[in-house]
Formats: sequence, C-alpha cells, structure tokens
Amino acid sequence: MKNNRPPALKVAQGAIIAALYVVLTVIFAPISFGEMQVRISEALTILPMFTPAAIPGLFVGCVLGNLLGGAIPVDVIFGSLATLIGAVGGYLLRKNRWLVPLPTVLSNAVIVPFVLRYGYGVTLPIPLMMVYVAVGEIISCYVLGELLCTVLLRHRSIFGQKEEKKEA
Repeated sequence: MKNNRPPALKVAQGAIIAALYVVLTVIFAPISFGEMQVRISEALTILPMFTPAAIPGLFVGCVLGNLLGGAIPVDVIFGSLATLIGAVGGYLLRKNRWLVPLPTVLSNAVIVPFVLRYGYGVTLPIPLMMVYVAVGEIISCYVLGELLCTVLLRHRSIFGQKEEKKEA
C-alpha cells in the first residue's frame, strides 16, 4: 500500500501518539515504573500496525513520559530505546496483528531489567525482573493493546486507511 498522506498529517499523528503516551504514563505513574510495572501507555505500541508515524511518536512519548515521571537519565535513554526497538519491530511485523506487540514485549523484557539493576540498584535477580517486565508488557501490549487494535480495525479511517468491507 502506497503512503500518500501529507507530511503534516504524519507529524500530527506522531505528536498525538506522543502526547497520549505521555498522559497515560504520567496518569498511571504508580504502576508505570519499577520492577513490577504495567505501563498502560505501552498499549499504544500496536499503533505502528496502522501508521509509521507511531514509531517516532512512541519514542518521543516514552522519552517525555520517563522524564516527567522522574526517571534517571539511563532509564530515559535505554527505556525509550526499548520502546523504539519495539515500535520498529512492530511496524516490520504489521501484517500479522498478533506479532505486532511481540518486539515491544521482548525488547523491554531484555533491556529494562538491566536499567533497574545498574541504574536503580534493584537487587532482584535479572531473570526474575525479565519475567516481571515481560508479564507487565504482555498485559499492556497483548491485553490492552489488542483491545485497542480491535477498535481501531473498525475505524481505520482515523489513520487515513480505507475501511475493510465485511463479506456476508
């Protein structure tokens, strides 16, 4: 599918996604940070399935959400890179909606525990933190993200895509 959307629309989509990510991260700050976290804003990581503008939007939103949430610099950098890696991977897997969240779950499960250990001094075993982070990401990306995906598939026009016609 050829992408003929105006550049201003792409920028606007990315900015809206970034803003939503920040708001959700800050509103749900008590559960958005720590070794056991369910970052509600990570549900938005399914958006690369609908628009490539989600990639920079998610990255910028994560950077700003981490900064406003009081994260340390190493977390702002590497936590945000984990989301960026997940967004790019999700975009590459956009043809299969069930695979789109997988790169975000994996990148955060691998990167965030090291940030927790070496940035925040959390002494839990890294493999255990990987499980904790993965479970939180599964809740955010697969449970909440798939609910969002189901709604958005019915309203593709939000992203300038044609609605799919259902056959009887």
